[in-house]
Amino acid sequence: MAIEICCKAATGAPDVLGDCPFCQRVLLTLEEKKLTYTTHLINLESKPAWFLEVNPDGKVPLIKFDDKWISDSDVIVGLIEEKFPEPSLSPPPELASVGSKIFPKFVTFLKSKDANDGTEQALLDELKSLDEHLKNHGPYVNGEKITAVDLSLAPKLYHLEVTLAHFKKWTVPESLTHVHNYTKSLFARESFEKTKAAKEYMIAGWAPKVNA
Repeated sequence: MAIEICCKAATGAPDVLGDCPFCQRVLLTLEEKKLTYTTHLINLESKPAWFLEVNPDGKVPLIKFDDKWISDSDVIVGLIEEKFPEPSLSPPPELASVGSKIFPKFVTFLKSKDANDGTEQALLDELKSLDEHLKNHGPYVNGEKITAVDLSLAPKLYHLEVTLAHFKKWTVPESLTHVHNYTKSLFARESFEKTKAAKEYMIAGWAPKVNA
């Protein structure tokens, strides 16, 4: 089956993979399952007509299976798992939402202009909770075996690390050793190296939102 995927092109560099964590999550899933796919880079500032025809809401990632285009990274990852069950990336249901609040809390903190509004603490609380979970169940969310939860968290933690360091000179506290080890091992995976956006494109992608 020919798999085609539409991903965000880099801001200012339409031929380079951009900084969408949801696109990277899907790419990571395809890579971890050793599937062959074709990537279309979509310039979100100037979306091609064919893309809007098959996908009127204009969002990425978008994937094509059996001549049908499907959007939404949650739906896409579920479908990949269903169609290509080996190797399984399904987490136990009770672990499916581990770390799920980190990304929204990170975005709020990143955009915050007030150091005392509690957004930093809210993010820290979520990171501490992940650290605690990894301490008891690690090295990955479900122990030794990587699952879809890790592949969803990895790009988000990468965005957090790169953008908070750049825009806020902020880093994850050293005391959260399990989170540090977790990100190191995720970022070192071949699938991650192959699908990550370059840091400068990530910063360019976030700048308008941060400076808004």
